Amino acid sequence: MAHMAPEYWKTAARELARRDAVLRGLIARFQGLALGSRGNAFQTLARAIVGQQISVKAAQSVWNRVEAEVGAVTPANVLAKDPGQLRGCGLSRQKTLYLGDLAQRFATGMLDAGAWRHLGDEALILELTQVKGIGRWTAEMFLIFYLARPDVLPLDDLGLQRAMNLHYGRGRPLSRGRMRRIADTWAPWRSVATWYLWRSLDPIPVEY
Repeated sequence: MAHMAPEYWKTAARELARRDAVLRGLIARFQGLALGSRGNAFQTLARAIVGQQISVKAAQSVWNRVEAEVGAVTPANVLAKDPGQLRGCGLSRQKTLYLGDLAQRFATGMLDAGAWRHLGDEALILELTQVKGIGRWTAEMFLIFYLARPDVLPLDDLGLQRAMNLHYGRGRPLSRGRMRRIADTWAPWRSVATWYLWRSLDPIPVEY
């Protein structure tokens, strides 16, 4: 699937390459790749809940069964099914509750994707983490991949931790404080820096 780079990407890459020698090398190696989002906000968050703590392959097969059961995965269609039918798709009792909670919040307008562009990153993360089953990491991935927010630093992400240990800690674990200080020089492009560091571990872009 072809992805369009966000319009800030070239500027961000140029500024990061100027400020940080590690990133300069990575940006030279991974030119022409960029973030991309897919689906709509409800489906993207629903998929994130379905995929928690299971392999990508298992998550895809559960998602396919949910689509077969529900039809288009919309808040109304999810709410029209009883929990037993959703559990029959391979969802745990807990994930069934989470999916119902998410659908309810979208259906009632408690979560309104149209209003998100007016919210800062932290305010939006706070709003998303009110949903059962969406923690900070999931919210940050959503901001990076779905909303293409340029300045998110997902300190809990294992890939980012591994890449920073490798490139900035000579393979030794860095404290969160040290990670944050290194990343201060990347602002306001911390999502872009994170993306290039992920690529250094795995050249295939993450599809969230």
